[in-house]
Amino acid sequence: MQCMNPKFTTIILMAVLTLSISTGAIDLQAQSDNLFKKTLNKVVPESNGDISQGLKQALEFGVREAVVALSAENGYFDSPYKILIPEEARVIVDKVKMVPGFQNVEEELIAKMNDAAELAAKEATPIFVDAITNLSIKDATNILMGEKDAATRYLETQTRTSLYDLFMPEIQIALDKVNARTYWKSVISAYNNIPLVKKVNPELDDYVNNKALDGMFGMIEVKEAKIRTDQSQRTTDLLRSVFKQQDK
Repeated sequence: MQCMNPKFTTIILMAVLTLSISTGAIDLQAQSDNLFKKTLNKVVPESNGDISQGLKQALEFGVREAVVALSAENGYFDSPYKILIPEEARVIVDKVKMVPGFQNVEEELIAKMNDAAELAAKEATPIFVDAITNLSIKDATNILMGEKDAATRYLETQTRTSLYDLFMPEIQIALDKVNARTYWKSVISAYNNIPLVKKVNPELDDYVNNKALDGMFGMIEVKEAKIRTDQSQRTTDLLRSVFKQQDK
């Protein structure tokens, strides 16, 4: 019987042993792990192949951490990526606060927008997996020796448009689940009924979508930086072997 490549064994053991802190997160992580096996199912013996696998693993860690954390209850709301009122809507919210029944408009809107982003974030993993799987050896080498956010920027370039398109209906459905769009329309209606104001009709969909994606890539970038600069974050032999090359 042919012995299993020890590097492949290490990678598989790493995936099996990765745990999450909550029951809901465990379910989502299990789904992500199954998809991410696609990125780790080939071990190329050449050193450049190792670089490719190491970058894929680093991106996998960052994506898994971001998706699990941000899609959890209050994942966005309690994070540095909390979605706040759009600046261009500030004048609307400030005026509507004076209308009876809308005193808490800002708090309610922020809660609803973040709830929607958390629901949409659950859908991100398959697109990330495709981009990571298609990472070439040439790209991997350039990324490894590139800027501290090079892997994240590669991933964003490859996935942001697709994620935006995927997220948009999910954001709309999620906003509707928490009645955010209906609530926002009532806010706009209340604002437009105020005498002497210029009538407006801004949409939440695009704003929440982009902010949700900004948060997702922001968290992936943080994980990448940790792996690049903190050796204790390189928790597998593959990561240690590959990223020590950029320490030189």
